[in-house]
Amino acid sequence: MRSFIMLGTLVAVAACGGGGGVSGTVGEACIDADRRNASAALCSCVQQVASRTLSSRDQSRAAAFFADPQLAQDTRQSDRRGDEAFWDRYKLFSEAAKQQCRPVS
Repeated sequence: MRSFIMLGTLVAVAACGGGGGVSGTVGEACIDADRRNASAALCSCVQQVASRTLSSRDQSRAAAFFADPQLAQDTRQSDRRGDEAFWDRYKLFSEAAKQQCRPVS
């Protein structure tokens, strides 16, 4: 279950890490996470999706999940209305990133 909680985006960006030329809160968090099969192109793609689907505030919140997956779990399980609304937006972002961004081998 915890693997599921790591979120679709974390799965989609599991290859993130290393590389340059990535900007944006989510893209930089992706690079900083230093995941296996690093790709600046992948992290840039994820940032582009984030820029289209999340507000700046939501991007900052989502970026924190890269460093602290437990925060994602806590947010997903929260009963607070604001957390639930954010999680709905985050799921849309996550699905779009999974569909549009693929790791390059």
